[in-house]
Amino acid sequence: MSPLDPLLVLLDTAYDHTSWHGPNLRGSLRGVSLDGAAWRSQAGAHNVWELLVHAAYWKYVAWRRLTGAARGSFPLEGSNFFERPVEATAAAWRADLRLLDTMHRDLRAAVAATAPRALDAVPRSACCLLRFVPRQPRLAFYAVPFVRHVF
Repeated sequence: MSPLDPLLVLLDTAYDHTSWHGPNLRGSLRGVSLDGAAWRSQAGAHNVWELLVHAAYWKYVAWRRLTGAARGSFPLEGSNFFERPVEATAAAWRADLRLLDTMHRDLRAAVAATAPRALDAVPRSACCLLRFVPRQPRLAFYAVPFVRHVF
């Protein structure tokens, strides 16, 4: 068993595999209608569609940090939050779901390709508290998405 296996399990269960905590990110998006994806609880609040693209963006950021890829290679212009919908169509919704799937697949592949010795490294951008986190969860700070926004 690879020391990376627990991280891959965390990624898988948080995204699209059966998880102990209930719906994972992909499961939370299953069956969401266009109206539901675009609905805002109040003016200025993010909608589900924006949170989907936000999750895709941060999967990209984690992938970029793991691979050393240059900034600016995310398929959409901007960063963090992206106003959605630009076009309220089923095709646009499916395109953003595919973007999320692609960013997750790329992140998972980067984690799987990480050398186990990298688990002991503390990333330059990490705060000093990260030095006290056991080795496997260190990489998880970059690899596991923040799905709490969707629930």
